[in-house]
Amino acid sequence: ITTTGCVSSGTMVVPPAYSDLGKAAKDIFNKGYGYGVMKLDIKTKSQNGIEFIYSGFSNTDTGKSGAHLESKCKVNNLGLSFNQKWISDNTLSMDITMEDQLATGLKLGLDTMFVSSTGKKSGKVKSGYKRNHMNLGCDLDLDRAGPTVHTAAVLAFSGWVGGYQMVYETAKSKTTKYSVTFGYQGSDFQAHAHLNDSTEFGASIYHKANKNLDAAVNLAWTAGSNNTRFGIGTKYQLDKDSSLSAKVTNAGVVGLGYTHTLRPGVNITLSAMINGKSVSSGGHKVGMAFEVEA
Repeated sequence: ITTTGCVSSGTMVVPPAYSDLGKAAKDIFNKGYGYGVMKLDIKTKSQNGIEFIYSGFSNTDTGKSGAHLESKCKVNNLGLSFNQKWISDNTLSMDITMEDQLATGLKLGLDTMFVSSTGKKSGKVKSGYKRNHMNLGCDLDLDRAGPTVHTAAVLAFSGWVGGYQMVYETAKSKTTKYSVTFGYQGSDFQAHAHLNDSTEFGASIYHKANKNLDAAVNLAWTAGSNNTRFGIGTKYQLDKDSSLSAKVTNAGVVGLGYTHTLRPGVNITLSAMINGKSVSSGGHKVGMAFEVEA
């Protein structure tokens, strides 16, 4: 697990983006699992530095399959990056980003998407600015009915972080979503609590017990409900090539994952989900992912 704390950039200490607050705990519960899916990922790079990513999957429950092809190109001396993606449902997207050119810490981008089967088009203008102890972001969804503004801000000092995120729909002239997060991020311990729309409360704790063992706890509660959701997860590095992940929730769902590096750049992940409340009645799922990087 790579912890996402405050990142040192030269002499600056830059906090993570709002979406990355609590990422270390999220990764414990999300990475290394892929229930009900057989997946193949292949990553290659050309001599001129262009990256290609080929990915295919098959859902064992529904039988649905799909694939996508992605290319990434960077022009380092201009601070530009181009990302193009084609998805098998005939969705085409392009992302253009420029960073640290107009001002140090300033990132500007444009996302576009086109669905050829329906003719649907969408676009988003993105911006971000990070400096010592702060990380700001503002995205603008381009919609004919009226743009939607997504803003976020994170401030940090001595390991403590606080952030605010909101969505403002100009067509309705009101804020439709907001979230507040407060927490502490250290090198081997992180704790975060958040409030979404004054109705959902959540918290997470991450602890790196030693160089081989990571553990996390999360919980969530929704106003008007007596149901508190929580889970415990862990990841153990068996050796330099293998790791084992496990998690359990209060709903009785048990997740297991095993990742092994067959050779440098070639990984295989096996995962399983067990319904602990009805072990004998079935409903369990398995998954496998194969990754190749050359």
